[in-house]
Amino acid sequence: MPAPIGAAGAAAAYRTATAAPVANPAEGFGGALKRAIEGAVESGRQADTASTGAMLGQVSVTDTVLAVSRAELALQTAVAVRDRAVSAYQDIMRMPI
Repeated sequence: MPAPIGAAGAAAAYRTATAAPVANPAEGFGGALKRAIEGAVESGRQADTASTGAMLGQVSVTDTVLAVSRAELALQTAVAVRDRAVSAYQDIMRMPI
């Protein structure tokens, strides 16, 4: 179990966790999509690590469930974006020239 942190440490951790990443305007949509995919992959890795830790008795069940839920939500979001992109592509392909 992690060591408890004080109020100042909790505030610093909150600011770090909620700080929006600085986006480079030159990256555009491709860069934003790449960061989103990398975030989804990272949440999957964290869920895997938490699951392994839970099986070894090193991570609490609550932390494991939260990590797996985050990974599941990231995967569902990625699938929804993919479905919308495929639908948009199909609509474009059906347009008469």
